[in-house]
Amino acid sequence: MSKPKRLGDQLIDKQLITQDQLEIAITEQRKTQKPLGQVFTDMGFVTESVMRDILGEALGQQSIDLSSAVPDPEALEYIPKSLAQRHHVLPVSFDRENQTIQLAMSDIYDVLVQERIRATLPTGVDIEPILSSEGEIHHAIDQFYGYELSVNGILKEIETGEIDYSGLDAQGGEYSQPLVRLVDAILADAVKRDASDVHFEPEAGFLRLRYRIDGVLHQVRSLHKDYWSAIAVRVKVMSGMNIAETRTPQDGRISLRVGSRTVDFRVSSQPTTHGENIVLRVLDRSKGIVPLEKFDIHESTFQKLKLLMSRPEGIILVTGPTGSGKTTTLYSMLNFRKSIEVNIMTLEDPVEYPMDLIRQTSINEVAKMDFASGIRSLMRQDPDIILVGEVRDEATAEMAFRAAMTGHQVFTTLHTNSALGAFPRLIDIGIKTNIMAGNIIGVIGQRLVRKLCTKCKTERMSEDFEQIILGVSEQIKLFDAVGCESCNHSGFRGRVCVMEVLQVDTEFDELVAHNATAKEMRDYAISSGFVTMADEGIRRILAGETTLEELSRVVDLTSRLQ
Repeated sequence: MSKPKRLGDQLIDKQLITQDQLEIAITEQRKTQKPLGQVFTDMGFVTESVMRDILGEALGQQSIDLSSAVPDPEALEYIPKSLAQRHHVLPVSFDRENQTIQLAMSDIYDVLVQERIRATLPTGVDIEPILSSEGEIHHAIDQFYGYELSVNGILKEIETGEIDYSGLDAQGGEYSQPLVRLVDAILADAVKRDASDVHFEPEAGFLRLRYRIDGVLHQVRSLHKDYWSAIAVRVKVMSGMNIAETRTPQDGRISLRVGSRTVDFRVSSQPTTHGENIVLRVLDRSKGIVPLEKFDIHESTFQKLKLLMSRPEGIILVTGPTGSGKTTTLYSMLNFRKSIEVNIMTLEDPVEYPMDLIRQTSINEVAKMDFASGIRSLMRQDPDIILVGEVRDEATAEMAFRAAMTGHQVFTTLHTNSALGAFPRLIDIGIKTNIMAGNIIGVIGQRLVRKLCTKCKTERMSEDFEQIILGVSEQIKLFDAVGCESCNHSGFRGRVCVMEVLQVDTEFDELVAHNATAKEMRDYAISSGFVTMADEGIRRILAGETTLEELSRVVDLTSRLQ
């Protein structure tokens, strides 16, 4: 068994220090008796963040960069400042479900400190150590303790003082500025509540703040209109937008450390009658790429997906309206297919989640690269699989089909109401039926429905009209949403995918080539084992996962009443 490399040798291998610097540091360590890593940072040979990452890698432990982190006010309340300073620790986040505090420490193996911290915590609350540098911890203690960090507390603080606009883009000591803390607190709160979007909406007399949670917008609070110009400036500074431009739409991106994970926000501003409307899309990498095995779909649907992906060439279309989870499905399918033997290339508008082993490209209007010209360029890069973000026009569709016809597997999205609706939509775009036939491997249609909260859902017997829609002849047990603390009193927690997978075989290709009617296609598909979204959704209702009202919100069930 080979001996692990010493810290100095690792830094030399990574070309972060020279042999001379290592010898100087060792000489200094003999004098001061400090840890070698601390000597490197004290002498300015490496930064604290580099040293933290090297140590984390060597120990096989997760590390955190506290300079860009947003702390959890709830976690800070558990450990007083004096205790944090004495033991050089910082509470980063509090997981209410597992009753665990994530604790940033410079020495994660200091069991004595961990036991002392545990002794001050309430019964049942445990700690999870995470590596950080001592300097970052000290700076973070000074920065975060002593300042109000909850949204309500910051708003009370603002009401009693004036807004210092010059501090909104300050880099040093910015936590003394309450508006800076307010924006960070709102974004961290949105991530904690599993929001997918954050809406700042100015009205004539106030500012409305809404989160989209599980596909539905919820008003979180209303703020005084006087706050809006300062909040807008801060969001624009964070996302790299032009703060002087308020009359044209702008786009930007923010990257924040919320708890122990990095979360990106895609920011969009739009001029409106009452000021700029700003919407942030939350791109949480830890939730954006879901392994296909954890998709919580029926086993038969999962097997159909794997059969589609096993075909060597052709197009796989994922259909559905905005917010139906098409991008997540595509990323999960690519994640399933990726390997060192396969070259996967993507063309997106823009790239949402960076993935290893996959070459990702954003559409660039400035460089005049649209989807059509981008596909042409990708085909010269020797790809096996190509992901095209969206088929919007004839030029993009033609290039996508050309790529499929020349031996590539192409994944793309299309805005239609169902899997079968993809064919008339492609004809409408301008694709000929004889080109479609033989080149479409399969079509996936999907929606996202909210899952009933398991802690508060109530049971009841079905009514007559519900039995007709569900296709059952006798009364059955159904569940209703109630609402509790666990689900923010909405009755629902999380979402589940309702998916239909249409496999295109030679018989179906004949129907497409001869321009068959929608009814002929549907009848053949069902006779071949095609399960519609409505039927898949009803399977979810009978399993007690969702309600009939929730399914009706996103899937058309009227055909079952005929």
